[in-house]
Amino acid sequence: MTKRQIIKIDQDKCNGCGLCIPNCPEGALQIIDGKARLVSDLFCDGLGACIGYCPQGAITLEEREAEKYDEAKVMENIVKQGKNVIKAHLEHLKSHGETEYLKQAADYLKDKGIEIPQQDEPSACGCPSAQTLDLRKEKEVITHEKNTPRGVSMLANWPVQIKLVPVFAPYLNNAHLLIAADCVAFTYADFHRDLLKEKILLIGCPKLDDASFYQEKLTQILKENNIKSVACVHMEVPCCFGLVQLIKSALTASGKNIPFQEITITIKGEKLK
Repeated sequence: MTKRQIIKIDQDKCNGCGLCIPNCPEGALQIIDGKARLVSDLFCDGLGACIGYCPQGAITLEEREAEKYDEAKVMENIVKQGKNVIKAHLEHLKSHGETEYLKQAADYLKDKGIEIPQQDEPSACGCPSAQTLDLRKEKEVITHEKNTPRGVSMLANWPVQIKLVPVFAPYLNNAHLLIAADCVAFTYADFHRDLLKEKILLIGCPKLDDASFYQEKLTQILKENNIKSVACVHMEVPCCFGLVQLIKSALTASGKNIPFQEITITIKGEKLK
């Protein structure tokens, strides 16, 4: 047994829809008695690919004593499911930057004489909600310009919704976080140019979404990554100030001294000093 990140399923929130099952090719999840269950610590890699597919927000990550993840055992289970599942698993590891597990998986396939499926590049169309993309290199030239032109996207990461962002997403390490309330980007015209430049973006609504889930998820992100700073931008309406409080609570729970900045936007689209 070893202490590591592993998924946790809130049985009160889970409605047994099963959307998480096909998005765990490792075979760690099953629907039992109408609820999603983690049936094997051994198969859970702790990367949380299933989290973004849960419409109830019932799946989170926690750190606890668990059986050590075994890529070879996982591959034994995966190869029985066919080429498409093998391919999905390899792309899952690649998208999370798990190069060591990826190598172990490839070595297993080679040893068994199984063809290694060619992995697709991220699709340029559609909505790749679970595909972790680090776009910072594409923004390097733009972000070093003193006067960023209007109409140029400063988005450096995907996904951006707090529920969908993996705790160990590669773009989180050494990041300056901008945590924004959903309405801000629609209200503040120069959001990209003035606020998002050289930042990693996370978004959420403290009123309509699960604030306790956000606090727990942000705490994990802050604990597990070297975050350089955190800025919170929210609307001036009272309900939006809840985002500030849950971020401050997450900062405290992380046990780290991370610089924090609060920015308020008026309903007329102006930034308060």
